[in-house]
Amino acid sequence: MRRSAVVTGATSGIGRAAAIALADAGWWVAASGRDAERGAEIGDELAARGAVVSGDLTEPGMPDALVERAGQEAPLGLLVNCAGVHFLASLTETVPQRWDELMALNLRAAALTARAAIPAMRAAGGGVVVNVSSEAGIVAVPGQAAYNVSKAALLMLTQSIAVDYAADGIRAVSICPGTTRTALVDGAIAAAADPVAHENLLASSRPAKRLGKPEEIAAAIVFAASDEVSYMTGSHLVIDGGYTAV
Repeated sequence: MRRSAVVTGATSGIGRAAAIALADAGWWVAASGRDAERGAEIGDELAARGAVVSGDLTEPGMPDALVERAGQEAPLGLLVNCAGVHFLASLTETVPQRWDELMALNLRAAALTARAAIPAMRAAGGGVVVNVSSEAGIVAVPGQAAYNVSKAALLMLTQSIAVDYAADGIRAVSICPGTTRTALVDGAIAAAADPVAHENLLASSRPAKRLGKPEEIAAAIVFAASDEVSYMTGSHLVIDGGYTAV
């Protein structure tokens, strides 16, 4: 039976790659994003295999609208929480408003979208929640306190969903990418005092000596969502070029 998937942050980077890879794997994909132009591009690529639901996930009702749209096409079987923002600042340098804005998208929106998706998954006989965390959720990357905290919190959100809803056939898995060449990472590099040096540091700080590719992370998401690993729940898959192994 065909199932539907919701992918947030699907108009660029890992989210876009995941939406396409999931559609290729047979899912009908409701792709969420705030950028209308990029949304039209992913919509064209998905064609009949999905639809774009434009809007701001931090706005009231948006998580429920996403779940409802996906359910109109097929029973909901998957949520991929990939939407996120980033900024560079230590804790004492962090403006409280920016902290709140980051947490509203990276953490609160992910939790509320999962909250909306779980009843639909339960009604469909089960499903999977994939939270895209980060290597920064495992080890503290200097100078990005708010981002680190938000990604660490996603790991506990994954574990909480796993233990609370296993009896309903609902699994939860975290994907922890290393630094991956996305628009968000490009922005972080550009915001650094010395962008070239910062990019070189990101690549050289891991045994693989390179940044990740969105398609590599998308492949892990497709794997985690597969029925072939239905015993996997509460787990954190790390794809970081060896960064957290050092």
